[in-house]
Amino acid sequence: MKKTLVSIIFFLLGIAIFAACQTPQNQENQQGVEVKEEKKFKVQFVHDTTAKSISVSIDGKPFTNYLYTDTLLKTVLFPLRTPLGTVITRGYPISPRPFEYTDHPHHVGHWFSYGSVNEIDFWNNSFAIPQEEKMKYGIIKHKKITKLVNSDTRGELEVELDWVTYDSVTLLVENSLFSFGVLDSNTWYFDRTVRLHAPNGDVRLFDSKEGMFALRLAHELEHPTQRPEFALDKDGKPTSKPVIFNANVTGKYRNSNGIEGEAAWGKRANWLKLTGKIGQENITIAILNNKQNIAGVPFWHARGYGLFAVNNLGHRIFTEGKENYGYILTKDGTVTFRYRMLINSNTGLSDEMLNQQFESFSNSVN
Repeated sequence: MKKTLVSIIFFLLGIAIFAACQTPQNQENQQGVEVKEEKKFKVQFVHDTTAKSISVSIDGKPFTNYLYTDTLLKTVLFPLRTPLGTVITRGYPISPRPFEYTDHPHHVGHWFSYGSVNEIDFWNNSFAIPQEEKMKYGIIKHKKITKLVNSDTRGELEVELDWVTYDSVTLLVENSLFSFGVLDSNTWYFDRTVRLHAPNGDVRLFDSKEGMFALRLAHELEHPTQRPEFALDKDGKPTSKPVIFNANVTGKYRNSNGIEGEAAWGKRANWLKLTGKIGQENITIAILNNKQNIAGVPFWHARGYGLFAVNNLGHRIFTEGKENYGYILTKDGTVTFRYRMLINSNTGLSDEMLNQQFESFSNSVN
């Protein structure tokens, strides 16, 4: 009897071990939904107070830097890289590279700003503005870091910024939370939650095409052009006249409604992606709006020359004057904007996947 009982126990134990060995890493739960084992990754920040820079790395590989030097007249993420390390942002004017166009010097890496805040322009300000015109432009000043969290699942950087006029009047206080993470081994991303507060009185964000969540693309990711522009030659020196550099230029937009190329400019969409190639690497960059943002489905201020931006508040120019939106922020009021940027190496970001990302991101609470 004892031998029979022992035999049964060993038989059942053997079945259990065999079943465990045959269980895949990605199992299905009782509802038949695939449950994936979460991969750990390390997001790390290094703060250089002298350079006024915070570097962001993922698993030891550089992703971007948060720069808050006064010379930029706003804070930026620069440069931005793919998981394979390829820079996707224009270098000019911080770190110029050969064959780059030198238009719009205020387009630096990734930034958030707007063109008419109580009729002060925070979008176009740069070193190129003449001294006698400076009163028309505002500066977005870094005030302090409120959160800096290294994590095995998500890295968070939170900062407080002041939107000030040339004569030092603070119109807005911005709180921006950057959350950096990994979607898969080929896709990095960051979310940005922007809260704008009006501490000193009513602030009107007039309808303007110049906004808001923006990126200036590397030259190779632009659309081919037939319009000459001043640029840097093969030696990195300024050209004496406008030129066209279309060699190795491969970019193409596509939005959530299937509109492609430069026709995506000024169209409403939930998301917009840019595909292109740098060297042997196929790159896809997508920016997602969030349903929780005001003003409904936004317009896209995305140009073939490399400006890639979503504008929630500017309607007039995109509708040929049929709509005039803007937004009034009353004293002590707050308005929030949420965005996600995905950067992919080689495997691409399908329309279906981006639609799913848009829904899940919009339903999340930051």
